[in-house]
Amino acid sequence: MTDPSRPTKNRRPRPPAPARDLIDRAAMIRVDHAGEHGAVRIYEGQLAVFSALPHKARIASSLRRMRADEQAHLDAFDALVRADEAAPTLIMPLWTVMGRSLGAATALMGEKAAHACTAAVETVIDQHYQEQIDRLPTEDASLRPMIEKFQAEEVAHKNEAIAEGAAAAPFYPLLSGVIKAGCRLAIGISKRI
Repeated sequence: MTDPSRPTKNRRPRPPAPARDLIDRAAMIRVDHAGEHGAVRIYEGQLAVFSALPHKARIASSLRRMRADEQAHLDAFDALVRADEAAPTLIMPLWTVMGRSLGAATALMGEKAAHACTAAVETVIDQHYQEQIDRLPTEDASLRPMIEKFQAEEVAHKNEAIAEGAAAAPFYPLLSGVIKAGCRLAIGISKRI
C-alpha cells in the first residue's frame, strides 16, 4: 500500500489536512469579481431590451438600480484585483458574452422571465456568499464585511424579483434550474481559471 502523503512519479503530495482547509482568498476574490462582472452584464442585456420600450420604464428603472448595486460590488472587487490580491479569471470575455446573452434572452421572454433570472442568479449567489462567510475568519476586517454587505444586497434583489412575479415566468422551474446550474458552473470554472 502506498502512502498518499508521499510523492509519486505522477502525483504531487497532498498537503496536510489543515493546509487544505486554509482559505484561498485569491480564489474567492477572483470568483466574486467574475460573478459581479457577469451580473452587471446580465442587467446590461436586460436593459438593452427594456430600455428601448417606453411601456417597460418601470422594470427598466428597477434593473438600472440593481445594475448600479452590482457595479458597486464589481468596483470593490476590481480594487482588490488591482491591489494584486487576485488575478481576474482568464475567461472574463466569455462571461461578458454569456451574461449579456442571458440578460437579453430572458428580457425577450418578458418581465417575469427577467425576474426569474434575477431570482435564480441571486439564490445561487446568496448561497455562494454564505459559504464564503462561513469559511472566512470572523477577524477578517476587510473581505468578510464586504461580502456580508453584498450578500444582503443580493438577497434584496432576489426578494424583489420574487415579489415581482418571478415564479410566474414561462417554464419557471426549468428556466430557474438551468440558470442556477449555469451559475454554479461559472463559479466552479472561475475559481480555477
